[in-house]
Amino acid sequence: MTTNKGFAELTLKQKIGQLFMCGFEGTEPTKEIDNLIRDYGLGGIIYFRRNLRDAEQVRELSAKLQDASEHPLFIAIDQEGGMVVRLEEGVTVMPGGMAQGAAASEALTHEAAKLSGAELREIGINMNFAPCLDVNNNPQNPVIGVRSYGEDPRRVATLGLAAIQGYKEGGVVAVAKHFPGHGDTAVDSHHALPVVPHGVERLNEVELYPFRYAIERKADAIMTAHVVFPAFESDHTIPATRSERILTGLLRKQLGFEGVIVTDCLEMNAISETIGVARGAVEAIKAGADLILVSHRISRQTAALEAVMEAVMTGEISEERIDEAARRIWNLKQTQGLFGGELPKTDRARAEEVQRELSEAAVTVVKGGQHLPLSKEGKTVVVWAEPHSRTEVIEVIPQDWTLGKALSAAGYDVEEVRVGTDPTAEEEEAARAAASAGERVIFVSYDAAFSKTQSELIRELSSGEEGSFVWVAGRTPYDLQIVPEAPVYLCVYENKPAMMTALARVLSGELPATARQPVTIGDYARISI
Repeated sequence: MTTNKGFAELTLKQKIGQLFMCGFEGTEPTKEIDNLIRDYGLGGIIYFRRNLRDAEQVRELSAKLQDASEHPLFIAIDQEGGMVVRLEEGVTVMPGGMAQGAAASEALTHEAAKLSGAELREIGINMNFAPCLDVNNNPQNPVIGVRSYGEDPRRVATLGLAAIQGYKEGGVVAVAKHFPGHGDTAVDSHHALPVVPHGVERLNEVELYPFRYAIERKADAIMTAHVVFPAFESDHTIPATRSERILTGLLRKQLGFEGVIVTDCLEMNAISETIGVARGAVEAIKAGADLILVSHRISRQTAALEAVMEAVMTGEISEERIDEAARRIWNLKQTQGLFGGELPKTDRARAEEVQRELSEAAVTVVKGGQHLPLSKEGKTVVVWAEPHSRTEVIEVIPQDWTLGKALSAAGYDVEEVRVGTDPTAEEEEAARAAASAGERVIFVSYDAAFSKTQSELIRELSSGEEGSFVWVAGRTPYDLQIVPEAPVYLCVYENKPAMMTALARVLSGELPATARQPVTIGDYARISI
């Protein structure tokens, strides 16, 4: 049961426990996570989709976890919006970062975060690993992409700050990520160790700009990237997460950040398959990190806790460093109202309005606007590409409300063919057969630039009469580069239901497209600033 026990009364073991945030399997607290909470005084819990069914179940789960703890827990989630969400039932899923970048409304971004934050806090979630302040300027980036607000550092900064402040007003700690910037990488740090090779001047102008902007305006928490920055760290095997030069020298001293430094999960391969999770935890704390994230395996969580305790006992980590980090976490819990206080009010009706407004403002007509609106005469064939497997970031579930259904509701005669992101021969043949019998084809791609078979199918289907093929990028906007001659190209940055409804309204002419393109697409479409 949570008490009002003061920081001064914490034991060394409990202070070390405050420095850790862990995850677990299942929709009920496991014996293992309960033991970590009770024996170590764990500082926080992270939720994944594996833990969550709907809002009411999450409320009950959060209460059980807090009841098991002597001190208030941070309960965190990756609820970025768009393609990266852990909970959809009973909460409002806002559009993701790049969709908001296209909408380019600080007011709507702020309100979306505030409303979403209040919904999360109501069900016991008090920390959100969002927003991404990564400046996505690498089309080959496999892990950030549409999670970013775009490639303009200033747009990323202003929208990111709007979200940070909105979440705080909604009762949730926003954790800006991934410092110093994960946008210009072509490697996913879940799988390997990326490098950003740029010099200090370029990093200051681009990657660091949004973080500096947020720090100057008192951001509460920042998450580190498992990315190597040779300009700041001379040892090119050391990523930012365990670099004292970056976390203490750059983030604390040079940029003046006084909030909580949170690591990205140490079980990602960039750490677990190099230095290892336990040693990684020790090195991260020595470097200046405060809150250590170990999301999955109890064996690694326990090993990391014990490794830090041993490092303190041997003098490798000073008790002063533990005190500093634990007090910073404790103080943030107090200022965020975890020790008691009135919760912000939720407004589900307004949240759904903001979800709709942002979605409608995000639909971007990149080329071929003269062919819109689409006629309702004859059959419209929608080819809908969707992933069939999860990734470390995107926990995929099939979409029930697709563009085909949205267009049918708008009065079109629609045949929809679903294909995988790497279509099979059977799926390709079904798409060809349907397309040959249709008046027009709308292909909703999903990261086609990363799929040879999806690219080839788009190239084949786009070769008909001008205006008979409409291409919608349902995730990364960079897909256009594989078939730049495609006559009509729109970007929506995500395939979520609210976005498909907004897209159908644009295609039918019911809604004008007003979005500002947030990234440059090769030589074919320049960013609109």
